[in-house]
Amino acid sequence: MVYGANGYSGSLLARLAVTRGERPILAGRSEGPVAALADELGLSHRVGPPSAELLDGVDAVVNCAGPFAETAGPAVAACLAAGAHYLDITGELDVFGQMFGHDEAARAAGVTMITGAGFDVVPTDCLAALLAAELPGAVALELAFRAPGGLSRGTARTALGEMGGGAARRVGGKLVPTRYGSPSRIVPFPSGSHRVGATRWGDLVTAYHSTGIPDITVYMPLPPGTALAGAFRFGPLRTLARAMVRRGGPSAEVRASAGSEGWAEVRDAAGNTRSATFAGPNAYALTADASLRALQRVRAGETPPGVHTPSSALGAGFLGTLDGVTVAVA
Repeated sequence: MVYGANGYSGSLLARLAVTRGERPILAGRSEGPVAALADELGLSHRVGPPSAELLDGVDAVVNCAGPFAETAGPAVAACLAAGAHYLDITGELDVFGQMFGHDEAARAAGVTMITGAGFDVVPTDCLAALLAAELPGAVALELAFRAPGGLSRGTARTALGEMGGGAARRVGGKLVPTRYGSPSRIVPFPSGSHRVGATRWGDLVTAYHSTGIPDITVYMPLPPGTALAGAFRFGPLRTLARAMVRRGGPSAEVRASAGSEGWAEVRDAAGNTRSATFAGPNAYALTADASLRALQRVRAGETPPGVHTPSSALGAGFLGTLDGVTVAVA
């Protein structure tokens, strides 16, 4: 089942699944858009909030319905009750933290749960795990990514919510607040060097879970107006900004022309370092490909039960199996 098939990422996943011979059930909370897409693709559909009844006969769910702070909990509970595997494409820091609290229940139910099975956080999580294996004993991890091409409505609304929580870093194993963009640095991406600043990103939870490295900073190019990010801690202003976000997302032409890239570096106590980069397709195209491939591996019984990051379920090499992705280690 693709839950949230009426959204931008959910519809991309549904379309890709059909081209690869899959026949998912489409589901979501909006009857009109879900039914229209199901009719177009010749698929069955269901409408309603996540529940064991909605999942009747379903063996795995990819949750594409944000904000995941609202949908992940009910969807996980429904999957546990129905004995169905669960994947999501969240990038919400708090949701990642909450997901690992379901590990014992997932193991007991014999189901696999992979959180962050899209651009958030497959590329960065896999790079982190790859480098942790290259430099055992690493004590610091830095990650950076670029994903030009624009945002979908759901991503933009979620990003506004995340901005309200402020930026963060992991220091000595603990999450600590920091100002957006601070610290900053120049990063050697595959396309060239770019200045990036600290942000709030899922790897502060997932990469820590995957590698155990105690100091983690995640960077991204920060847009103009980042200095105003603190204003979005004011709830009414954040609500107004969300209401102004337009529907839709990057066009097919934009997705085809705007790729993504990332960089990672680990350092041990002696000052030794290892680094790696990836270059790949547009973040939304990568999300559809990654979540579908992850789903297929879960359904094939290739992943262990419990709650996992992408790399802990699928291995650090999973990133290199995605369409159009190249990985380089230095």
